[in-house]
Parts: sequence; structure tokens; C-alpha cells
Amino acid sequence: MRFSGLRVLREGLSGNKGWQAQWRDAEPGDAYDVVIIGGGGHGLSTAYYLAREHGITNVAVLEKGYLGGGNVGRNTTIVRANYFLPGNSEFYSHSLKLWEGLEADLNYNVMHSQRGQIGLFHSDAQRDAAIRRGNAIRNQGDDAELLDVPQLKKILPYLDYEQARFPIHGGILQRRAGTARHDAVAWGYARGASDRGVDLIQNCEVTGIDIEGGRVTGVQTSRGAIRAKKVAVIVAGRSSQVAAMAGMRLPIESHVLQAFVTEGLKPVVDHVVSFGMGHFYISQSDKGGLVFGGDLDMYASYAARGNLPLVEHVMEAGMALMPMIGKAKVLRSWGGIMDMTPDGSPIIDHSGIGGLYLNCGWCYGGFKAVPGSGFSMAHLVATDRHHGPAARFRLDRFRTGRGLMDEEGTGSQHSLH
Repeated sequence: MRFSGLRVLREGLSGNKGWQAQWRDAEPGDAYDVVIIGGGGHGLSTAYYLAREHGITNVAVLEKGYLGGGNVGRNTTIVRANYFLPGNSEFYSHSLKLWEGLEADLNYNVMHSQRGQIGLFHSDAQRDAAIRRGNAIRNQGDDAELLDVPQLKKILPYLDYEQARFPIHGGILQRRAGTARHDAVAWGYARGASDRGVDLIQNCEVTGIDIEGGRVTGVQTSRGAIRAKKVAVIVAGRSSQVAAMAGMRLPIESHVLQAFVTEGLKPVVDHVVSFGMGHFYISQSDKGGLVFGGDLDMYASYAARGNLPLVEHVMEAGMALMPMIGKAKVLRSWGGIMDMTPDGSPIIDHSGIGGLYLNCGWCYGGFKAVPGSGFSMAHLVATDRHHGPAARFRLDRFRTGRGLMDEEGTGSQHSLH
């Protein structure tokens, strides 16, 4: 069915009895042209763009749990394109453009809100770095504005501007940035892929990858063997474990990133705000909850839950930036398993095994990358050529040292990205 305001009104007046299932809950077939391992945002968007852009519909998406049950539903929902380095910059620019047309494309309300994102700075050196970043963003073709303290006070009056330790000197604003509803993004792509003939197979865990003569031939699953001409591994924090089934050792560490949401409050935080002296970021959801997060837990783990020292660290950063947050009650927290690369930038590439492709290493950038990642991955799988905006996301940069993208300037330690 197609969604419209008239349809919503009609269903509301008739007891909402006419809604249909959003996608087919398919049974596994014997063989497919493409098998995608991972039913999160990146896997579902890849399936959608394979069907829409390349006409490849004999595709199965295999998810060991339920669709959207991983990182796509465990993040702070921020969408932006304010990356600094070539490689990342053009990719996230492409992804933001896809975000801006996504709801019309999918005919699905993903609640994309371009409320603007403001990154604060707290010293002269940080101001210089923000100006340099802003110029790079504008040269890429995206928007960035430098704001002084009087301008900030008009739109962010609740911040603590005069504190001695972290005085606020200004900020850099990207008006086209914002948030989206993470669950709805997964549902919209699932619906679009299913409508085009893709099989979405839930509760189907991949237990092995079949390789003959240096080429992938299929996968073993908890629901039987499935033959495939091509296999795409798109499993976020589980990338190293699944790649190991093909005999690969990836340059990935998995770390937990916690996020938090408060009780519902009246509208107060109209933008996405990022603290420049601590890894803290906050926005307000449509239900009124303050949604915020900070640094990841620094030890490697596959547990989708966090630890208390990082909870304290995030709360301290929030209180330093906006003391008024101390009056809000935290309702819940959750953790996502982050696939961290040594240079803080992702991988979209061939694996070196015929017909096996990798999409991983998104660090903090996974949710905002969902449309661009799926588009570029679908191009790679369909054509065996790298899509232009993702052309630098090569796996071999970690072997040769050429093309490394140290976006955060923190060196080769995974957890610092």
C-alpha cells in the first residue's frame, strides 16, 4: 500500500483495520544471486538499492534475530555531513543528499528532521580548527556557519557559557544536519526491498561461509544451506566473527557505545548539540526525551550493554555543558556494538575472495551513513566497481599504509576513534 495523509485519516476513522504487513516474512530459498548477511540499516538499504538501482531482486537478507534489532535501533539517531577529510567528506555528503529525498523515495515517514547540528568550541585553537573544518565542508558543497557567543545565546540559551573550565567561545552550525527515527529507517528500507521481491529472512543465523576454488558458493545457516553467487557481509560489530568463517582476519575491534534517554520534557533542545571538550552530544526526540551519548567503552566487547564508569563520564560531560540536564530523570540506556577500524573510517570493498564483499568499520558514523552505505555497497556488488563517493574505503589501506584516513587525528588505536 501507499501511505498518504488521506489514508491515515481513513484508517483512523475506521478503527485502523485496513493496514497491511509492511514486508513479507519470507522462508529461505535454495539459491539466490546475492545473499546479504545482516538485516540492519546498511544491509536493508543495500538490498533496496540492489533492486531499485540495478534490477537485482533475487536477493536474500539473512538476520539472526529480527530486522533492525542491532545497531540501527541502538544509536542517537544523528544525521550530518560535516566530515573533514577527503574520502569521508564526499561520502557523507552523498549520504545526506539521499537522506533529504528518502521519505519521498520510500513513501515512508522516517521522521527526518533537519533541525541543525552545532559543534561547540572552547578555545582559540578549537576555533581555528572549526574554521578549517567549516571551510573544508563548504568546499565539498555542504553548509557550515561559524557562530559567535551572542549568536549561540539566542538559540542555545540553556548552556553554561561562563564556566571557568570550559568557557564556550562559539560553534559551527550545519543547518541541514539533524535526526531521524532509527526504527522507521530500517522499516522503510525493509518495506521497499520486500516490495521489489527481496526475501527478508529473520531468525536465520549464518554459521558458515562456503568457498570453493577461491570463490564463495553460499552460506550455511541455522535454517539450512543456501547457495549464492555473491555474499555481502554487513554485520557491524560482528564483522570480525563472520569474516572469520571465510578465513579472514579483519582490522576491526568491537566496542560498546552507550546511549541514554530521559523522561519526556517540554521542547527545550531544538538542535543537535555537541560538546567540544568532551565526547558528548544531545538532541530531543519527538516524544520529548533528551537523547544523548558520549565516548564508547574503551575495552573490546560483544556485549550490548555498557559499564558504570562510562555512564558517569557521559553524565559529567552533560552537566558541564548544560547544568539544567541534572534535573531530568534518565529512563533507560542501551549499548550498540561498534565496529572500529584503526583510522576511524569504514570499509566498503571486495574481500579478496571471489564474490565475497565487506561493509564494516563504521565507528561512530554508522547511522548517518545508512543511505550512502547501501547505495555504494549495492553499486559494488552489482558492478564489481567502487562507487565514487566510497572509492577510498579500501580494505588494503591497512596493509599498505596508503590512503589511511585518520578523521579524528588520534592515530591507530581503534578505541580512540
